[in-house]
Amino acid sequence: MDSPSPAPEGALAARVLDALLREDYAGMRGLVRAGTLLLPGRPVRLVAACPPFLSEVEVDPAQSLTLDDVFRAVRHLADPADDVAAFERECRDALTVARLHRDARPAVHRRLARIPDELRTGPGAFYETLAAFNEHPVHPTGLGRTGLSPADLSRYAPEFGPAFPLRWASVRGAVLAGERPPWWPEPSDVGLPPGGALFPVHPLAARHVREQPGAVLAPDPYLQVRPTLSMRTVVAAPLGHVKMPLPTSTLGLRNRRTIVPGTLPDGALVERILRRVLDREPALPVLLADEQTYGHAQNPLLGYLVRRFPAETARAHVVPVAALLAEAPGHGHVIERWDVESLFASYLEALFTWNVTLFRYGIALEAHQQNVSLVLDDGPLRLLLKDNDGALIDPSRLRERLPPDPDADPRDLIDRRMTTGDPDALARVFVTITLHLCAAAPARGLAERGLLPWRTGRALVRDRLAAALGPGDAFLRSRTLDAAALPGKAMVTAGTLVDKARTGSADINKHYGPAGPNYLRDTTCC
Repeated sequence: MDSPSPAPEGALAARVLDALLREDYAGMRGLVRAGTLLLPGRPVRLVAACPPFLSEVEVDPAQSLTLDDVFRAVRHLADPADDVAAFERECRDALTVARLHRDARPAVHRRLARIPDELRTGPGAFYETLAAFNEHPVHPTGLGRTGLSPADLSRYAPEFGPAFPLRWASVRGAVLAGERPPWWPEPSDVGLPPGGALFPVHPLAARHVREQPGAVLAPDPYLQVRPTLSMRTVVAAPLGHVKMPLPTSTLGLRNRRTIVPGTLPDGALVERILRRVLDREPALPVLLADEQTYGHAQNPLLGYLVRRFPAETARAHVVPVAALLAEAPGHGHVIERWDVESLFASYLEALFTWNVTLFRYGIALEAHQQNVSLVLDDGPLRLLLKDNDGALIDPSRLRERLPPDPDADPRDLIDRRMTTGDPDALARVFVTITLHLCAAAPARGLAERGLLPWRTGRALVRDRLAAALGPGDAFLRSRTLDAAALPGKAMVTAGTLVDKARTGSADINKHYGPAGPNYLRDTTCC
């Protein structure tokens, strides 16, 4: 059973302060004295983090903190150029969603409980809806979607389990790749004459699309869909999703949910590279979504991606890592459908085998809890991967392992930030994504829910990683198992408060703050 939770505002305020302290925003760590954070207006109690994860201490949530306490401290510390107003808005948006969750969850769970088990399989919306009630494991305001109203959320956000019809637009001058799926409409289906390419449009983006040159919004909707955890991606067919621009931000004001045109061919290129690795390493327990079909018009509001899932997923339970710790309809948590320790161990073995192998090829994926799913059926556990436009690749190292292929050459990536010759840069992605978010965060969550002791979960993470690392992996071992400290991202600082000109970060999603404890070396706590 989960322990009683503090009120939504107090819990959120504590999480935000934890993040700011962990990132040492504006030198906040310098205000810590003898277990107390000396914020202007009120001192805040700190306690030893148990289980320790990214920090040795955390804010004691049982002290009735408010967001005003947080805002007062940030205003006191902030540089005049920091976007404090956006940060405050983001926090209040997240609080609004947390309260909506508290009120809506019982009814949503009752509705989901009536879905027969055979309809919970495949890459559908069932587990995505459950996952959407969970907090992001690191970012404190991950529930918020900037600029969307409570009514928008109730109609279109995944946690409310809605279904709605897609809008469409005819777009001139479109760049198209791949073959449209059979469920794609003809212009006459949406009330348009022939001519132009049809683009799916999220209803929340319709008024923005109407204003774009070269786009004609269709009068008639077509195709009933359901949102996935990312919200801008929807379930359109039993084995098909479609991703569209959404006029909002998540995980920071600068993380817009529109679609930068170059990310579509880049993601398709990385997928082709990964398929080449799988051809060379056929024993890897991994399935890839097909993301070769897309369209864009050199406009962040005019684009789409069609995602096709392998046939092997049709009758399996496809559970995003983000859903494992979600409350299940009725009672318990999603992971408790299976044997908790055995499933977690098998998952970690697959996770590390895959990602350590990729590291040998010079590849580190930004495949976080939303983009990695467990495929669970009568056979061995497999991982399902999607959304590869945030990978980091060393082209030279890749060429050493794979013969050149003009159709899968990382030197053709449009976003040059996706290539590096620095092994430490690859290791930082491996640690912050694969190790922190996909392995240690679920282990910590299992401990907090009383499902698996932190000591046991941490040992599983350590042992499965050690088993995946071979004699030639000394560098990655030195940056993980043997490291004195582990890097962590400064997501709030770079995503909202401080612009790139001052952080010096080329990519806000790869901006790092102070290092944190290496929980893999700690054999004593909890």
